[in-house]
Amino acid sequence: MLWKPTEPAPRGMKPGAASTVAPIEGATALKVRIHQRLIELLNLGLLDKTPRETLRLEIRGAVTGLLTEEKRILGLGQTDQLIEDVLDELLGLGPLEPLLKDETVSDILINTHSTVYVERLGRLEPTGVQFQDTKHLVRIINKIVSAVGRRVDESQPMVDARLADGSRVNAIIPPLAVDGPLVSIRKFAKVPIHMNRLVELGSVTREMADLLQGVVKARRNVLISGGTGSGKTTLLNALSAYIDTEERIITIEDSAELQLQQPHVGRLETRPSNIEGRGEVSQRDLVRNALRMRPDRIIVGEVRAGEAFDMLQAMNTGHDGSMTTVHANTARDALSRIEQMIGMAGLELSPRSIRQQIASAINVVVQAERMDDGRRRIVSIVEIVGMEEDVISTQEIFRFRRTGRNASGGVAGEFETTGVRPRFLEALSSRGIELPPINFSAGRKSV
Repeated sequence: MLWKPTEPAPRGMKPGAASTVAPIEGATALKVRIHQRLIELLNLGLLDKTPRETLRLEIRGAVTGLLTEEKRILGLGQTDQLIEDVLDELLGLGPLEPLLKDETVSDILINTHSTVYVERLGRLEPTGVQFQDTKHLVRIINKIVSAVGRRVDESQPMVDARLADGSRVNAIIPPLAVDGPLVSIRKFAKVPIHMNRLVELGSVTREMADLLQGVVKARRNVLISGGTGSGKTTLLNALSAYIDTEERIITIEDSAELQLQQPHVGRLETRPSNIEGRGEVSQRDLVRNALRMRPDRIIVGEVRAGEAFDMLQAMNTGHDGSMTTVHANTARDALSRIEQMIGMAGLELSPRSIRQQIASAINVVVQAERMDDGRRRIVSIVEIVGMEEDVISTQEIFRFRRTGRNASGGVAGEFETTGVRPRFLEALSSRGIELPPINFSAGRKSV
C-alpha cells in the first residue's frame, strides 16, 4: 500500500472547481511544501519498488487534492511540471535533476541555494535553477552523501561523494562555507569517451593515440598529469580500454568514479573516519592491501600523499602497466610532486634514492591541459629514460604548440613531434606492436 494506513490519500479536485491559474511566483516554495506534505502521507519504503508511471498517477491525484487545500489552481502544463518536480524531489535530487539529464552539461556548480552555474561546452554560464532555502539544499546534499555511506554536518563540513552514475561530488557547508553550502558536481558521460572520440574532438592526434595504445598494451607504467578539470580521469578511462580483458585490475579511489569496461575489475574506495574519529581507511592502506589481491595492474585514481611510494613499489615489483594521475602543470612538475609525496610517507630516503625509484617505476608521463577556451588537449607525452647523476632524465616525444587565437576566439595551435624516437619502442616491438617510424619524424605536424 503506497499510502500510510493512518493517512488516506488526498482526494482529487472536484469537478467544476475554479480554473484560475496560480501565479508562477513561489513555485519552488509550493513544490517543496507539497513534497514535504507527501512525505508525511507516503509509505516511503515502497517508493523504490513502485514503477515511476504508477507513482506518477498516484502523485497526480494527491497533488491535485493538496493544491485544492492550498487553494492554488494550476493549468494542465503547470500541473504536469509540478508533478515531475515533486517526483524529482521524491526519487531524485530535486532541482538538479534537469541539469543531470542534460548531456551538454559537464559540471554543475552550486554557490549557495540561490545561485547555480553549469559548464556547457567548456564555458561557464548561470542557470535559473534555485533551491527554496539553505535547508532544502542541505537536504539534497545529505541525500547524495548518505547513498555512499558518508555524512556532512558541522563536525564534518566537507565531503567527497559520487552519484549512482559515477559523477563526482564535492560539498562544503557552513561554518566553512561562509555564505551557504557550496557544491560541485563533475558529471561523467553515460558512455565512456574512448580514444577515437578524443581524436575526433582534437584533444589528441591519431599518431599520439596509437603511441598511447601501444604503451598500455605493452604494459608500460603511465602517470597522467594535469590541472583541475583538465580531463585526467577521462583520459585514464580512455587508456584503460586498451587493457586486455583477461587481466585482473584493482582500482583505488577516494570516490569511485572510474568506468572500466573489463570484466575482471575489483573496485576499492577509501573510507573517512566516523564521528568518533575512528575507522578511516586511506588510499595508502588500500594500495598495500591491493598488493595481496593478486592484481595484474593497479590503477590509483589520483595520488595525493604517501600512497605515491606504495604505488611506485607496486610498479617496480611485477605490476607493470599500472596507471595513476597527479595534479601538476607540467611533466617535470609532476615528477617533483611525486618526490614530495614520497617524502610525506615518513621514510628515511635520500633525494637521489627517491628519484631512482621514480625513474625506474614510471615509463611515460602524459600531460593534459584545459585551455582558456574550455577545450582539453594532451599537450605533452614524455618518456622517462633514467637518471643522469641526481636528475631524472626525460625526453619529450609529442607536444602541442600554441600559435595564437583562431577566428572564433579559441586557442589556435598544432601538435608536433620532437623528432625523438622513444626508447620503449623495442619493448613494444617485442610484444608485436609496431609503430611506423614516420610517426616520430622531426617537424611532423597535425593541426
